[in-house]
Amino acid sequence: MSASRDLTQGPVWRGLAAVSAPMSLGILGVLSVGLADAYFLGQLGGEPLAAVGYIYPVTTAITSLSIGLSAGANTAISQAIGRKDGDDAEQRLALHAVGIGLVLSIVIAVLFFAVSGVVFGLIGAGDAVMDEINAYLPFWAASFPLLVVMMLTQSAFRAHGDGATAAVVMVGVAAINIALDPLFIFGMRMFPELGTGGAALATLVARAVGAGAAVFWAIRQGFLTFPKSPLKGLGGSIKAITSVGGPAALSNAINPAGMAAVTGAVATLGETAVSAFGAATRVQSLAIVPMLALSAGIGPVVGQNWGADKQDRAARGLMWSFAFCLAYGLVVGALLFVFATPIAGLIAGDTGAQDQAALYLRIVGWSLFGYGFVVTANAAMNARDKAIYSMALSLGRIFLVYLPGAWLGVSVLGYTGVLAAAVTANLLAAAAAVWFAYRTCLVRSNGVAMLRSDP
Repeated sequence: MSASRDLTQGPVWRGLAAVSAPMSLGILGVLSVGLADAYFLGQLGGEPLAAVGYIYPVTTAITSLSIGLSAGANTAISQAIGRKDGDDAEQRLALHAVGIGLVLSIVIAVLFFAVSGVVFGLIGAGDAVMDEINAYLPFWAASFPLLVVMMLTQSAFRAHGDGATAAVVMVGVAAINIALDPLFIFGMRMFPELGTGGAALATLVARAVGAGAAVFWAIRQGFLTFPKSPLKGLGGSIKAITSVGGPAALSNAINPAGMAAVTGAVATLGETAVSAFGAATRVQSLAIVPMLALSAGIGPVVGQNWGADKQDRAARGLMWSFAFCLAYGLVVGALLFVFATPIAGLIAGDTGAQDQAALYLRIVGWSLFGYGFVVTANAAMNARDKAIYSMALSLGRIFLVYLPGAWLGVSVLGYTGVLAAAVTANLLAAAAAVWFAYRTCLVRSNGVAMLRSDP
């Protein structure tokens, strides 16, 4: 277990940085695939780009299964490490997590493919755009179980404090995906021209390589084993993983599902607005990468320390995360305000879409720190078995504020009304995240003093 890191010792900020920093590169790689897809498909015309705008939030919502199960696996494994339950318990939890995820992901992929026409029809996709969506979905559905296996294997690495290996796999998968995109989309060299479907085929090939590499290395490192009695303790593993993984999956699905519904509101303004909204939210996804990395790093920090009964250290980790999100978010808001126009010009199609994408970045960019508060608080609460709180936080942000605000805003102020709803949702959710964290003992009244006392 040479790659395992004890996060219950030393300065909390150092352990948090050790897991989160490499994950920034990994998450950046994953999200860059969405931007690459939008860039290449945008060269085919407005319909393929609009199709990506519809596909992205829906497939991200489905992908939340892997994120939720990863949270459950991370919590169970990291707390077992903190309690010093032993290698056998940790390895069985990892094996059972991968098995559970594989079975569930196959079922979900089949069901999603069967009802996809109804889903995209409900959020406003027209016939021409549906043709592009239908070319994409078969390959994506086939790749989903591979993604789940890869994500759950990576959760075992992170639970042991090894963010670097997970990041290497994520970057490698993204590099393969982006390299294959133009070959499959445009039919370069010996490859057939598949258009929108080619983007999904590139994803399928990349995920197959990534899943194989992750499983191989987890076995090599001893984080994942295949014992003689693989079903031993399965019931306990299922309970430990799903008690957090179930609510966490729903919590993670809430945001992209809500975004899909918000896209429906934007669709009332036309496909140009949908293209602009999709392009801007992809840039936003890149901008918040360090905060997403913190959400990946805070889980093992809280999990190991909570398992070791070091609750002050767990709380200190979340407070460091909040401090970083606030400082970083305000810097990003300023940069997006200044450079919104050239950034939008790189990713959006026609001039109208570019103008609307730039407006989104200028206005919503200032509130992104609030979303950072939400994702880091959710990860911390999941890691200490309070997934119901994180689910409530995500539900409130989307369904009490953002979604009704977007539909009201678009009817009163048009596109600007959707942006106002996004800002309001982020700011109110930030305040709620601090309150929920306080209620779950992950924020203390002497927080500033605790940060100063961290060596």
